[in-house]
Amino acid sequence: MFDALALFVTIVEAGSLAAAADHLGLPAATVTRRLQALEHDLGCRLLHRSARRLQPTAEGQQYYEQCRPLVHALSQATQSLDANLRRVAGHIRVLAPVNLASGPLTPAWTGFLRAYSEVSLEFQLSNTTQDLIGSGADLAIRVGEQADSLLTHKRLGEIGVHLVASPTYLARRGIPAHANELAGHDTIVATPLQDWSLRDPASNEATTLHPVPRLRADEMRLAVSAAEDGLGVLLCPTTLTRDAIAHGRLTSVLEGWTPRRRPVFAVWSQQRYLPARVRALVDHLQRFIEGDPLLAIRTEAGRGRSARAGSPPLDPP
Repeated sequence: MFDALALFVTIVEAGSLAAAADHLGLPAATVTRRLQALEHDLGCRLLHRSARRLQPTAEGQQYYEQCRPLVHALSQATQSLDANLRRVAGHIRVLAPVNLASGPLTPAWTGFLRAYSEVSLEFQLSNTTQDLIGSGADLAIRVGEQADSLLTHKRLGEIGVHLVASPTYLARRGIPAHANELAGHDTIVATPLQDWSLRDPASNEATTLHPVPRLRADEMRLAVSAAEDGLGVLLCPTTLTRDAIAHGRLTSVLEGWTPRRRPVFAVWSQQRYLPARVRALVDHLQRFIEGDPLLAIRTEAGRGRSARAGSPPLDPP
């Protein structure tokens, strides 16, 4: 109904059907047909029309005076809302895993806030999968394959995992040469890597271990610290051990047995329009991850490639 009211107001203010059609970018026949449909619905004639002039009837003049303020007010409100949605400003609430968000992605958050001074970020961090729709959050960062049909996801990167231990532990207990030898070692287990899926690089045979750990935790950085202190062998993300390995506090164990890299996704609800501020954050995260060799998507040959390849559009259909 609003479209019909707006059409009528435009016709009166333009002074002719042809001028209104040109202003609206519509064929003149379409404008005439819609005007006739409005008059039919109202049960009265709104305009006197001739080849040279167009004049509102008494009923048309009264209808125009009543509709005009409503049409202009709603048009202004719509333009204001559209401008706000396109503006990179406002509050963004993000759900994310504790160790990923507060570890390797920390520079991404700070860089985004420096780039967009009118945006604020709020994080709800957990190592368990949180309810994106129920929480009212704008965006979630999730690791692992996504199957929820109510959510749209965009692949940003990948996280590799590997087995590590401290040099002092390995000097004391020996260096395992096969996954079977891990049964004789102390282990550390952290959520979500409770089960260790490994693959023999020689035979390509897969094996899944269920370690009985000396230490179990739902916080990966605690587990990494325990491994640095020599408490056992740990399976953990490569993003959390780069500094410890670079400084000799940890050593990779059973290299080549590494499980498949786990995908990292940006996830949002299909039921919500993606504002410019959230779209800007997703783009910023993608650029950041593409520049990190431990997070960037790799080809089978191990070379980095663009995370944009094969990614869905930001706006759900």
